[in-house]
Amino acid sequence: MTSPLPLAAVVLAGGASRRMGRDKATLVIDGPAGPTTLVERIVSVVAARCAPVYVIAAPGQALPELPAVILRDEVRGVGPLLATGRGLRAAAEFGLEHAFVCAVDMPELTTDLIEALAGPAERLGADVVLPWDGRDHYLAGIYRTALFTTVAGLVHAGERSMRALVDSVDTQRIVMPEQPALANVNTVADLEAVAPPRLL
Repeated sequence: MTSPLPLAAVVLAGGASRRMGRDKATLVIDGPAGPTTLVERIVSVVAARCAPVYVIAAPGQALPELPAVILRDEVRGVGPLLATGRGLRAAAEFGLEHAFVCAVDMPELTTDLIEALAGPAERLGADVVLPWDGRDHYLAGIYRTALFTTVAGLVHAGERSMRALVDSVDTQRIVMPEQPALANVNTVADLEAVAPPRLL
C-alpha cells in the first residue's frame, strides 16, 4: 500500500471581505466541537491531512492562535495570486512538492475533498489539479510548490488573477458535481445558507 501524497496546506485568509462587510476569517460559526472561527475551522480540516499548514494573512490582520505558520502579505488588497505564491514558496522551501491551496471562506471543506484531488495529482503529474463543478475552483486545488517561480513572473508582469496561473501551466480538472465542500461564502446570506453564524 502506497503512502498518501505528502501535502502542505496554504490557507488564504487575508482577503478584503468587502461583500461580507467584515473579516471573514474571524467570523464565528457553529463547528463540530462548538463555536469556532472560520479560520480555525479551515485550519483544523486541512491539518488533518496536510503538514505544515501556512496561513497567509493581511498586514496587521488579527487572528486567533492557530496550529499553523502565519505568513503576512507585504501589501494588502493585491489578490490571491501573490499570496498563493508566498505559500507555495514556503512549502517548497520546507521540501514538499505539492500543496493544497484553499480560501478561508469554505465552512464545509472536508479532508475527503483534499483526498479526492490528491490521488489524481499524484497519478497525472500535472502542475495543478482543480475540482470542477461547472466552474473552476482555483482556491480549492492542489498545486506544485515549484510554481512559486511562475507566480513571481506573472505578478511581475502585472497579473493578479489565479486564472492567469492555471492557464499558463498544465492544469487538470476533476469533475465533482454537487460538492457542498466547495461552497464559499461571500455574504452573510451565503454563510447563513451553509452554517448559521454567531456574529460576535
